[in-house]
Amino acid sequence: MSIAFPEKPRDEIEDLVCQMWDNLGRTVTEYPLLNRIRVGGHRPHVKLVGDEYLELLRDDDKPGLLFTGHLGNWEIPAICISARGLPQHFVYRAPNNPYVEKLFERRHLIDCTPIPKGAKGARLALKALSQGGHLGMLVDQKMNDGIAAPFFGHDAMSAPALAQLALKFSCPVIPVRVERLQGPNFCITCYPPLEIIPSGNKQADILDITTRVNGVLEGWIREQPAQWLWLHNRWPDDLR
Repeated sequence: MSIAFPEKPRDEIEDLVCQMWDNLGRTVTEYPLLNRIRVGGHRPHVKLVGDEYLELLRDDDKPGLLFTGHLGNWEIPAICISARGLPQHFVYRAPNNPYVEKLFERRHLIDCTPIPKGAKGARLALKALSQGGHLGMLVDQKMNDGIAAPFFGHDAMSAPALAQLALKFSCPVIPVRVERLQGPNFCITCYPPLEIIPSGNKQADILDITTRVNGVLEGWIREQPAQWLWLHNRWPDDLR
C-alpha cells in the first residue's frame, strides 16, 4: 500500500490493512454459502448496474471477455452474470491445498465452467471462445513471464492473455466491478466494452490494452483500497 499510496500516512495505511483483512475474512466465510447469494427476487444480496452490457454479450452472436480483479468478493460477479442468463467460463488458479480446493468446488454450483490456469486451461479457453462462449478472467495478479505494464505509477509484470484473446477473436471486452456494500451485500457494475482498434503492431496493441486494463483496475482500487487483496507481491522487490 505504501508503494501505491506514498502520500498516505502510516496510520492510515495500517487502518486500511485492518479493513482489508476484515473483507478477506468475510470473503472466505462466504465461500461455503455462495449458493445462498440471492441476485434477484425478494431481498436480493446483489445490485446489478449496467445489465445492458450483459445483454449485448448475450445477443451479439460473438464470443466475449469479461475481466475483474480480487475486489470485494470476487466470486460474486460470476454468480450474478450467470443468473442473468449469460453462461460463462472462468479462469482460476487451483489452490495448493486440496482441502481448500474442495471448498472452492462449491463455486461450481453456479452456471459456470471452471478453467484452471496452465497449458490445458489455455486450450480450453481458446475452444470456448472459438465456439462463441464467454470467458471471465481475474487479471490483477503478478505474472512473472508476462509483460511490464504501468500499475500505480510503476511497471508491474502483467498477464497479456486478455489482450491477446481480444485481438485474436475481435470480441468485446467488458470491465466488471464488484463492491462490498455492507455485510453480504454487493454492487456489480458492468461497464461499456473497451474500445479496441488494432494498429497492425500486435505487441504494441497488447501492451496498450494491458495498460488500459491495469488503469481500470487501479481506478477501482483507489476508490476503495481496503477491498482489494494486497497480499500478493505485485511489484518488483527493489520497490519494497
